[in-house]
Amino acid sequence: MTQALHAAAVADRARPRIALDRILHPRSVAVFGASDSKDKFGGRIMSFLVQHGFAGEIVPINPRRAEVLGRRAYATIAEAPAPPDVAILAVPGASLVQSVAAAAAAGVGCCVIISTGFAEAGADGAARQAALVEIARSTGMRLVGPNCMGLIVPHHHLALCSSVVLDTDHLRDGAISLVSQSGALMVSIFDRAAADGIGFRHCVSLGNQVDLEICDFVEHLVAEPETEAICVYVEGLLDGMRFRRALAGARRAGKPVLIVKTGRTEAGVKSARSHTASLAGAFDVFEAVCREEGAVLAHQPEDMVRAAQFLIRHTRPRRGGVAILSSSGGGCGIASDRVSELGLPLARLAPATRDKLGEILLPPQADNPIDLGGRKAPEEIEIAGDAARIIFGDDGVDYGLAILTSMPFFARRTRLIGEAAQALDKPVMIALTPGRAADGPRRALAEIGQFHFDGIEEALRALALIVEHDRLRAAPTTTAARPTALPDPGRLRDLGKGPLTERQAKQLLEAYGLKLVPEHMVSTAAEAGKAAAVLGLPVALKAVSRSLVHKTDAGAVRLDLRSADEVVAAASEMAGRLAVEGFVVQPMARGEAEVIVGARRDPHFGAVVLVGLGGIAVEILKDVALAPAPVAPERARVMLDALRAAPLLHGARGRPALDVAAVVDAVVRVSWLAADLGPRLVELEINPLIVRRAGEGAVAVDARGTLDADKEFAS
Repeated sequence: MTQALHAAAVADRARPRIALDRILHPRSVAVFGASDSKDKFGGRIMSFLVQHGFAGEIVPINPRRAEVLGRRAYATIAEAPAPPDVAILAVPGASLVQSVAAAAAAGVGCCVIISTGFAEAGADGAARQAALVEIARSTGMRLVGPNCMGLIVPHHHLALCSSVVLDTDHLRDGAISLVSQSGALMVSIFDRAAADGIGFRHCVSLGNQVDLEICDFVEHLVAEPETEAICVYVEGLLDGMRFRRALAGARRAGKPVLIVKTGRTEAGVKSARSHTASLAGAFDVFEAVCREEGAVLAHQPEDMVRAAQFLIRHTRPRRGGVAILSSSGGGCGIASDRVSELGLPLARLAPATRDKLGEILLPPQADNPIDLGGRKAPEEIEIAGDAARIIFGDDGVDYGLAILTSMPFFARRTRLIGEAAQALDKPVMIALTPGRAADGPRRALAEIGQFHFDGIEEALRALALIVEHDRLRAAPTTTAARPTALPDPGRLRDLGKGPLTERQAKQLLEAYGLKLVPEHMVSTAAEAGKAAAVLGLPVALKAVSRSLVHKTDAGAVRLDLRSADEVVAAASEMAGRLAVEGFVVQPMARGEAEVIVGARRDPHFGAVVLVGLGGIAVEILKDVALAPAPVAPERARVMLDALRAAPLLHGARGRPALDVAAVVDAVVRVSWLAADLGPRLVELEINPLIVRRAGEGAVAVDARGTLDADKEFAS
């Protein structure tokens, strides 16, 4: 930055920052690198602004041109007659910083930076990015990007983007807003949605997020009345807790939030010291936070947008089931299987509905699912629309699924089914399964503005997202009240850094009200034999060592030792093979099931608590549930009920019902311990928690943990 520009920037630090609403609805736009040629970034941007009728002032910046697309061009931004609200820059990375500094000195409110070659491109790029951050910090000018694709705001006729997908007749307006870290994906989503007849209110590409980031825009969209649903593509977050608060705000505002997140298979913690650390990976925590705040995660961007469109069209609460209509018995069978496999409820039709269907269909088909082939009426008498209205109109049906295969009068019948779907205030998915034979039905649906899917799987993916949204929004929110008799969190200040011994971990748990198996800590094999006699045989013997992570894998645990001599022999063998600090001797704890209860601190979202089927098989089965800590008892019970092993806890197949209340209490107390430890928590784990029969409690057998003393204590 030149000395003059730096002086101007410093003098302008007190300038109020431009509001996001003005960035999305600018009155004037400057285009750096403006050109008449669509072969250049600046040329396409200029062309799209003109082509789509941007009504504000367009200010071309080009030192070698006096005019661009009939508009006066300026050699520098300083020569512009007034500071534009927004400038977009598609200039080489080497000159980008100078151009941004010039824009700041000229009073531009926000720079949208398409240029690449910053933090993603090595040390030199990182230095350029740091310079951009300093400009934004010192002047108050906002930045979007760099390495982004810009903004698309159809209702404002703003195509501030260089993508060729904008070379179209018009920008389709809508009530969905999209925020994306990927620019190329943003324009691809925009293009695909347009083909589906779906429009957007805003599309925002963020790139490297050196200034404005995901949360800035999500918060704005939550508050903007015209945005009715928010779609987000996330690669990484700068402020996880702020993101969570934004999701909570959307839930309070009644706005669906649907998210596609990359990094689903990331290990999260590469060198895990516990089962909890390896099981509660980065994506697992992200998923738990989204679930807690009512946001829905999708695998595919097109599913996210399609589900959002159905959700803004059909806003009433839904708790019923799915009704299926098909033009073939095979379609009915496949759809029924897939609905069941996805865990979606199949609706039970009311007797009156079945009676009406029985008037036009043969008896086996007069129920859910409906096969239109089993008709009573002659072929020339049309019943497709009537059947769709009857089954999808049932009060117990909240979701419709029409699987249409080749059939006589294909286009006409498809249109009738589409018209029936449009007359109902509930989402009805229409899937066309053939190829060219369905061209006529596709046109028929397009003529009436009815969206359709090309294949059953596309329809089912969108339907599953809608059902998940409804389930999450219907779940009551809970507030975690601190249990009585928990210790003062200030007592945790004196804990050291690094791995805790088993005894230290258990002392922490005991202080928070967890019940533990009695045990003796000893130094030698001989003392272990004596402790076993005192505690009562049979016993469990465990080696104590801070370096041991998974004791069973290391051969550091022996169970059901039935004499003092067996204990001494086992301890001696361990001491000869392992670097032990001592031994723990415990009476054998008996129970009906083993559960893991753990916690760890996620760098973005803070403490999370985990519960699942425990023991040595926990990482094989991976049957666990997570939630942000602390949790209320109601939330802990929901976590337990979400486990595949939940029936075992409730007494499946003649087994005794177990003390679920004791497990819930353990989860709640561990969650509060994790929250109280604050940034010092690395990980904490009980594995196993032995669960006994109902009313008999649960007891912790083994525990481990790791703390970080270098971080500020948060009470």
